Amino acid sequence: MRRRRRRAAKAGSRAVLAAAALGGAALSARAARRYRRDIRRERERIESGSAVADTAAGPIEYAISGEGPPVLVVHGAGGGFDQGLEIAGPIAQSGFRVVAMSRFGYLRTPVPADASAAAQADAHAALLDALGIAKTAVVGASAGAPSAIQLALRHPDRVTALALLVPAVYPARAAARLSASAALALNAILQCDFLFWAGWRLAPRTMTRAVLGTPPTVLDVAGAGERSRARAVGDHILPVSVRRRGLLNDAAVVGSLPRYELERISAPTLVLALRDDLFGTWDGALYTAEHVVGARFVGYPTGGHLFVGRGKQVMEEVAGFLRGES
Repeated sequence: MRRRRRRAAKAGSRAVLAAAALGGAALSARAARRYRRDIRRERERIESGSAVADTAAGPIEYAISGEGPPVLVVHGAGGGFDQGLEIAGPIAQSGFRVVAMSRFGYLRTPVPADASAAAQADAHAALLDALGIAKTAVVGASAGAPSAIQLALRHPDRVTALALLVPAVYPARAAARLSASAALALNAILQCDFLFWAGWRLAPRTMTRAVLGTPPTVLDVAGAGERSRARAVGDHILPVSVRRRGLLNDAAVVGSLPRYELERISAPTLVLALRDDLFGTWDGALYTAEHVVGARFVGYPTGGHLFVGRGKQVMEEVAGFLRGES
């Protein structure tokens, strides 16, 4: 009797394990299908709508949206021309011609031997030359701010106005030194689209903090439209593998930012920041505004790095500044 019970128990255990294995396989297969669907959609999204200009600084990917006075949009980390267009969509709809490029290492723009912020600024000027744009307003977001500032310093005759949004600027908050194992893990994630995709599905709140610099609690109280915008920013970092070299270069540039000669900036300047930005851009933004002659500082208490809940307000502020209303 006991042997029969033991055999029945073993058979039951095997059945449970088999059922668990089948269930796990089904879940894995479902996840694999979702991943293939999502990554195909994101690849298709970035494979249209842009061109590559042959410039004095090498090939530079760009896209143009809207009609009116030109505005060069310099995207942040994890971006490309697509992020630039998304940031400046409301600006393009407000009567401006938005020019959004992919910075060094992003999408179809390669990384040159000198990939400093100064070299990137010269590449911005080279793109303007290739497009026949003599002067332009410039919007630099996050990690795009250093080269936007350098453009205003190195090519002051080309910049009619400068807007810096949640800028990664001096004095930047000191970043924790990565251990060798952490650096290897980061490099692996940036090379693997699946790992990045899985992170958003399995730990969205952690990724919101770590990748988007935004407290999840801000999203909790935001409207549906702003939550959707934030999700799209995260989703559109995919495929991360074709942004990896840009992300690593940005980490090197932002991790060792010097003080620029802000007092030499002659263009009208707007600096915008949010106090709860988890990337710590508030202090640098305030410092920049204090040292650029005549600069205007606009600060908000909440919204995180993506100014969640304030998207419309921020873009109206920028568009008004570009029109000379403030």
